[in-house]
Amino acid sequence: MAASCETRAQAQSAAAVTTGSDSYVVIDPLAGVRYDNRYDLSLAMAYDHMKAGPNLLQGANLGGLDLSASYWLSRHWGVEGSTRYYLGTSGAAPNTEHINGPFVSEYFFTAGPEWLGPHNRHGALIPHVLVGGVYGHFEQDLRGNSPAVAGFYNNQVAPAIIVGGHMDLNRSGRWVFRITPDAVVTRYGINYGNRITQTDVNFAISVGAEYKFQKRR
Repeated sequence: MAASCETRAQAQSAAAVTTGSDSYVVIDPLAGVRYDNRYDLSLAMAYDHMKAGPNLLQGANLGGLDLSASYWLSRHWGVEGSTRYYLGTSGAAPNTEHINGPFVSEYFFTAGPEWLGPHNRHGALIPHVLVGGVYGHFEQDLRGNSPAVAGFYNNQVAPAIIVGGHMDLNRSGRWVFRITPDAVVTRYGINYGNRITQTDVNFAISVGAEYKFQKRR
């Protein structure tokens, strides 16, 4: 049965075209597009905007990688896990230690539901809500000074929520060009002086490729 389905798919992907006395075969790369795979994996270049401290006027534009995987429970519902690493420089509060543009980084580890929305052979929209945590590394470039000097948060693990989704453009039955815009919610705190926590909502986007594994549901 599986062999016959594969044969039909191959037949549908090829069409004979005749022009005058010449004939050739046109292959449709999207003929094998289906939405019944059990697993998929994506890797993308990533961008994230954030603030390294509660009162900083200047935000940080960070670049990195986004690695995500999905396990599909049904045609429309799946569970997604995502790890993201961002690194870049940040503005700092005026200080007497001559700290300007120090490096900061974030590592996200999140998971949650995703839903296969409108889709066809060309592409799909897949909203998701991912919940977990983020490790913010803010003290790595402060030369041993307290983060208070630069107006930064302390190094810490904090709650994080990612809300957004994937915009998929199918390139074949297995490969997908993927764009993932998200709103990223974090709640960092500072531990020097009075305890302060702050919820920040920032923008992130990833651009890369997804691979759908052959195993079907």
